[in-house]
Amino acid sequence: MKFHQYLILTLKGCAMGMADVVPGVSGGTIAFISGIYEELIDSIKSINMQALKLLFTFRLAEFWRHINGRFLCAVLLGIAISIFSLARLMTYLLTHHTIAIWSFFFGLIVASALLVAQQVGKWNVQNVLSMLVGVVVAWWITIASPTETPDTWWFILLSGAIAICAMILPGISGAFILLLLGKYQFIMQAVGDLNIPVLLTFAVGAVAGIISFSHLLSWLLKHWHDITVTLLMGFMLGSLNKVWPWKEVTEMYVDSHGELQPLVERNVLPGRFEALTQLDAQVAEAVVLCIVGFLLIYAIELAGRIIMKRQGKEE
Repeated sequence: MKFHQYLILTLKGCAMGMADVVPGVSGGTIAFISGIYEELIDSIKSINMQALKLLFTFRLAEFWRHINGRFLCAVLLGIAISIFSLARLMTYLLTHHTIAIWSFFFGLIVASALLVAQQVGKWNVQNVLSMLVGVVVAWWITIASPTETPDTWWFILLSGAIAICAMILPGISGAFILLLLGKYQFIMQAVGDLNIPVLLTFAVGAVAGIISFSHLLSWLLKHWHDITVTLLMGFMLGSLNKVWPWKEVTEMYVDSHGELQPLVERNVLPGRFEALTQLDAQVAEAVVLCIVGFLLIYAIELAGRIIMKRQGKEE
């Protein structure tokens, strides 16, 4: 690959990382609409016993080719850059510009779901049912209440394994799964403080989880492509419940800094939001940012098509 191709892959990884630190938005969604999803799953799946054998016999060049190392390295670099540089920024935006940021993500997800629908070869009863199952599962996840969980090493390990599987599923947010497990604030704090023992434990769980889960996902995409894609589309549509900008807080909790944070919320209309909070619903700004998010996805998709056409001509 040429330098500009590496750069584009790294930027796509940055977009995935940016999504992954936000509860309710999936890095898998970004991978899907940017055209790298199946290659990412296949590359992760290739980290198997054969790869380990090549590594431990020091056949490093063969190992690198076997795992599609250049592709993985570029994408993972982008994800890491975003997670470590944007964790605090996203926390700030979600705290101080809540309506604006959720409106932007709402537009992103709607456009993403429409693009995913175009990848379905033929719509039939099976595919519609698969999509509805995805909607129901994702909707239920978004209304489930977060729980109090231990900060022990084994639970951090387990949290990493579960969250990373969600992160590569379009529509199911790994960050939100962490929130449900009661570990979002804990992990974000560890990232901000560079708490190496916690981050390493979480990373080990994540690596184990993603390698095992990628085999199942790759098999489903190869043998049941349309049903799998419609299920993923359903996940994305169901997740819209989480990113609706106007909410009423029904339960609060005290975070690690002793500050009150929303625990359970329900969606309300802008007028109801203003009546409850005495705050401006910022409807105009929300609509504009929703449209910007929507158009951004189509701009990324169009750019991807142009790049693929150019690559085809060069080959």
